[in-house]
Amino acid sequence: MNPRTPQDAPGAGHELAWTPIAEEAVRAARVLHPEEHQLPRPNRRRVLTVANQKGGVGKTTSAVNLAAGLALHGLKTLVIDLDPQGNASTALNVDHRSGTPSVYEALLGEVSLADAAAVSEQSPNLLCVPATIDLAGAEIELVSMASREARLKEALTDEALDQLGVDYIFIDCPPSLGLLTVNAMVAAQEVLIPIQCEYYALEGLGQLLSNIELVQRHLNPELAVSTILLTMYDGRTKLADQVTQEVRSHFGDVVLKTVIPRSVKVSEAPGYGQTVLAYDPGSRGAMSYLDAAREVAERGAQEGTA
Repeated sequence: MNPRTPQDAPGAGHELAWTPIAEEAVRAARVLHPEEHQLPRPNRRRVLTVANQKGGVGKTTSAVNLAAGLALHGLKTLVIDLDPQGNASTALNVDHRSGTPSVYEALLGEVSLADAAAVSEQSPNLLCVPATIDLAGAEIELVSMASREARLKEALTDEALDQLGVDYIFIDCPPSLGLLTVNAMVAAQEVLIPIQCEYYALEGLGQLLSNIELVQRHLNPELAVSTILLTMYDGRTKLADQVTQEVRSHFGDVVLKTVIPRSVKVSEAPGYGQTVLAYDPGSRGAMSYLDAAREVAERGAQEGTA
C-alpha cells in the first residue's frame, strides 16, 4: 500500500485524521470515479514489453490491468496481444476469432496496426490488437522472412501510432523466448517483468535477463528493464515477504512499490471477458493494479522512463 500524505485525504485542510480506512476510501473513489483523478501523460510515448518465460506469473493479467488502469484515468493505451493463446484479447473482450484482423496480419505486413486495433468496451481509451489462432504458426513462418526479428517494430510505425494517438503500448508476450518475444523486445524501449512472490519466483529469470542483454547488444541498444512488478503476494506467508525482500534488494528502484495480492477476483475476471477493474472495481486486486498503474504513470511523467 502506497503511503499518502494527509493532504491527499478527503477533507484535507480540515484536520481530518489520515487512517488506513481513509486511504482505502480515497483509493476506492479513484477506481469508481476515474474522471476525477486523471493520470499524467508520459514525456514520450512508452512501449513496454511484458515478458517472463515462466508461465503463471500474472504476465497477461498485469498487462491488461495496468493498461486498463491507465486508460480509465485518461491515458490512451494499446495492448498488443502477441501470445497465440489470445488471453489478453479475451480479458479485454475483443473479437479474436480466426479471420479477424490481428497482430498476425500486422507481422506479415498485410494490415497496419491501426487497422487491426479494436476498442475495448471497457474504456474508449483502451485499444487492443488481438491475437488469433493464426499466430500459433507465426514462429515457423517468421524464420524464413527478411528482418524476422524486427517485423513488429516495422509495424509500429510513427504513422500508425500517431493515427491511434496512444500514450502507452503494452506488448503481451508468450511464455517462451522464441521469435515472437524477440520481436516484442526489438519493438520496445522497456521491459516490464512480473515476478510472483513464490518459491520458484526467480527460476528462469537469469535466462530472461541474458536474452534481454543479447537483444540489447545485437538488435535494440535502447532496450532496458525499467519495471518489475511483484504479483500473487500472500501476506499470510513468510515466503512472500522473503521473495519480496530478495527481489527489492537485487533490483532496487526498478521494482514498483505496489505489490499485487493473490486475489480470487483477479483470477475470475478474464472468464467474464473483463479486467478486474471492470469486474470488481472495489476489490483489493483492482485497487492494487490501479496503484501500480499510477506508479508507472508518475515515473513516465517525471523521467520519461520507469
